[in-house]
Amino acid sequence: MTTTSTPLDKWEMHPRHFWLRGIRPEAPVEYDPEVGMWHVYGYPETLEILSDPATYSSEVAARYVSPEQAAVAFDGNLTQADPPEHQKLRKLVGRTFTLKMVAELESRIAALTHELLDRIEGDTFDLAEALAYPLPVIVICDMLGIPREDRELLKEWADQSLMASTQLTTHQGDKAQEESLDTQAEAAMAMGFYILELVTRRRAEPQDDLLSRLVEAEVDGERLTDRQIVNFANLLISAGHITTTMLLGNTILCLDAFPDVDRRVREDRSLVPTLLEESLRYLSPLAAGYRVTTRDVEIGGVKIPEGDVLEVWFSAANRDARVFQDPDVFDPARTPNPQIGFGRGIHFCLGAPLARLEGRVAMNILFDRFPRLRVDPDDKPTFLTSPEFTGVWRLPIRVN
Repeated sequence: MTTTSTPLDKWEMHPRHFWLRGIRPEAPVEYDPEVGMWHVYGYPETLEILSDPATYSSEVAARYVSPEQAAVAFDGNLTQADPPEHQKLRKLVGRTFTLKMVAELESRIAALTHELLDRIEGDTFDLAEALAYPLPVIVICDMLGIPREDRELLKEWADQSLMASTQLTTHQGDKAQEESLDTQAEAAMAMGFYILELVTRRRAEPQDDLLSRLVEAEVDGERLTDRQIVNFANLLISAGHITTTMLLGNTILCLDAFPDVDRRVREDRSLVPTLLEESLRYLSPLAAGYRVTTRDVEIGGVKIPEGDVLEVWFSAANRDARVFQDPDVFDPARTPNPQIGFGRGIHFCLGAPLARLEGRVAMNILFDRFPRLRVDPDDKPTFLTSPEFTGVWRLPIRVN
């Protein structure tokens, strides 16, 4: 493996994310007997997988639970659906979660960002706690029509699931994995019962919110079931806020690691959108996703049998030197930048426009309000323990 040093070496990134430390994979695809699956690191190989759902199925999680559990847990979860069910679900939810609706949130996001930052006292604070976590959660709660006072409940369930997330393995009888999946299932069930109660109320008394529009959505005479609405809302709350939370935190980490970039973007705010795209490439919040082969295939020069599981590392693909010139350089004006931090193909992140909007608005306001914004040198960030994500639990900031 080729190794280079990077400014991020001072922080304790997940050990599986070796590419963040300037280490290049030996091959774009390789088998890992420790977890019983294939690691996909290359960008072209990742695009091939994401563009061929018929060969590389997203219905991976269902392999680890009973058919009855899968029917309850994943019906309506777009990330775990293959065509044609995926298209039907995407069309239904797409009628309610629109670009127009997201664009109309800009002034609300700006006001909320100022409101949250107004609460900060002193020269040091935890950016995750003060802004990066509550901003997207409040926005999603308001969209769905969930009472704001209940957002701590949602945080508790989402954090419970995220903290329990571990490296997936295909080996039977792995106790750590069984405990992890049980904990995640408990959190999802608790959140599901909560959302189901709200859905029942909306069916009786519709409101002007996304949950009511999901209840009323209809395409070709078909509507979403209560279970599908619950699982989609669960996904929106869990995955939606995590993406923006980590995008904001990771962008601040990058600006701290590259102070020349911080100065450049402050002087030219037109670079904020491309700054966020480069942040998504350099520290991809969703580091990996899983697929299972539906037939024997050959990819990246290796043959993979039908039924094998692949761990597709979006984060590593975003550092592939075959696609990105100087991949370890953080360039806020990188062009082209075909990063796949939000995925690609039919599973491209539905919430990407909202995450980009929240990121752009919040970063501009942070630049306006804090002439200097750096990671506290006396209090290191705390990173997520799951290898599937790249982001922080805590991000201590100093502004003096």
